[in-house]
Amino acid sequence: MSIRTDSRHLYLQVMDRLKDDIKAGVFQENERLPSEFDLAKQLGVSRATLREALRVLEEENVITRRHGVGTFVNPKPLFSSGIEQLYSVTEMIANAGMEPGTIFLSQTTQCPTEEDIRRFSCEREDEIAVVERVRTANGEPVVYCIDKMPVKLFPRDFTNRDISFLKILEEDNRKITHAVAQIEPVGYHEKISPILECDPETALLVLKQLHFDEKDEAILYSVNFFKADKFSFHVLRKRI
Repeated sequence: MSIRTDSRHLYLQVMDRLKDDIKAGVFQENERLPSEFDLAKQLGVSRATLREALRVLEEENVITRRHGVGTFVNPKPLFSSGIEQLYSVTEMIANAGMEPGTIFLSQTTQCPTEEDIRRFSCEREDEIAVVERVRTANGEPVVYCIDKMPVKLFPRDFTNRDISFLKILEEDNRKITHAVAQIEPVGYHEKISPILECDPETALLVLKQLHFDEKDEAILYSVNFFKADKFSFHVLRKRI
């Protein structure tokens, strides 16, 4: 099982070997890896090299290290999507062959914040509709969604249905054509993590998107909290 030296840094070779072993089923999902001492000995590398490999694997969400407990293999994400493709949460779940569902939490109106005024180019006297929902896959909560839009643009026939806002707006003749997105990882969230039934070690991926219609008018701002052990996002980058 020892590592064969090639021209790359040794910790990269260790990473590849561990990924191959996980893919081959040598280490199963949620299984605890051998101790650092035993694993380093099996691979024929120093503990410092192994720690660097484990550090990067944890950043890539391949493993989770629990202080005082051990290192565990993360389950493979059920949902994977290119962030350059504007899929709704409903479509992502359905594309994975699972049944999308919705747990409706709240629908309120509020005065616009300074950021709302900037995003939607609205007036201070305008009201903002805020909808909070949990999206489920085969009944399991996987995404916590907060959607905001000016009340004047809010669909009149919104009835808390189990479909995406993108679809609802299309039915209201307001087709979303593109969005500006920002994604960032966060740790345990005191309110949202329990709702999504996350373990304390499970991170969240926060996707913030400002959606625009065919007239390039901002009409919907969404903040979606994804369970990081269920979702992965990738970006296609081209050299110009």
